[in-house]
Amino acid sequence: MDSLTQIVLGGAIGEAVLGKKVGNKAVLWGAIGGTIPDLDTIPGLFIDTVSRLEIHRGFSHSIVFAILFSPLFGFIISKIHQKKPEATWWGWTQLMFWAIFTHPLLDIFTTWGTQLFWPLEWRIAIQSVFVIDPMYTLPFLICLIAVLFLKRSNPKRMKWNRVGLIVSSIYLTSTVGLKFYVDKVFESSLEEGGYDYSRFDSRPTPLNAILWTSNTELENSFLITYYSVFDQGKTLTYFQFLKNEQLLNPYRNDPKVERLIQLTKGFYTIEKTKDGIAMNDLRFGLSEGFDNGKGSFVFTYNISKKNGELLVEQKKQSLKGVENVVAALWGRIKGI
Repeated sequence: MDSLTQIVLGGAIGEAVLGKKVGNKAVLWGAIGGTIPDLDTIPGLFIDTVSRLEIHRGFSHSIVFAILFSPLFGFIISKIHQKKPEATWWGWTQLMFWAIFTHPLLDIFTTWGTQLFWPLEWRIAIQSVFVIDPMYTLPFLICLIAVLFLKRSNPKRMKWNRVGLIVSSIYLTSTVGLKFYVDKVFESSLEEGGYDYSRFDSRPTPLNAILWTSNTELENSFLITYYSVFDQGKTLTYFQFLKNEQLLNPYRNDPKVERLIQLTKGFYTIEKTKDGIAMNDLRFGLSEGFDNGKGSFVFTYNISKKNGELLVEQKKQSLKGVENVVAALWGRIKGI
């Protein structure tokens, strides 16, 4: 999830663990702990694109990381507050463990996937929430802000924090239920249309859990469609994207390309470019085109060769016209 959401979750966890003893210090250190797993983006600044993608949500998002580093962080915090030791090293260790560990637990509900059981390669991706979801974050944030203005001895402090945790958990659980329902809609539509498909997956579109999209794999192409819970009917419009795998042949057997294919889980299409080819990662869908299937993909990787070396670079996305995209998204969320 996004940084703000992880800060809020970490702060709420910190309050739940040590709020009674140390007050707002628990919220502060919980918020800091909640952001620690995403520090894996720092080494990503100094390595190639594919390696950066591989380490993101890897070791730092695992149970092993939380177990190994929580005692160290707990020790550091206990030394910082040693002049006024309201909590023990063990108390701070518990706070940091849960603040760190709940971060990847939340991330498994998104699309990217989290290597929770590192060193196993398996990445868990439930794909029931978008990485930024105001419906999850805002109620949570309001409750945590209320906590900050109450004394640690005030019983309402615990109640506000508990409300935030319960409401967010209910919402998160409901998105899983919505995914089961929407998957049935997608599956029924494919069967009624007589499509000979090998697999499909689904995920919510940006900023909501009402409008969903799916990728369906056919022999030589992928189908992308959208369905809003508010749609009046269940007749879906499919947009077709050719795989064009033959364009990838000159680049196959290169380790970077093979690793990139593995990262996309095979959900990709290829396009010819001026300097080489572009690989579109279909798992994150289109950045627009919710009603016509037109637009660029959220994640695209340009693949080319320069001086005999294969280069893989992530295509930068422009924020130009984002207001029109949001308006189109809102219009499609309301249903057809």
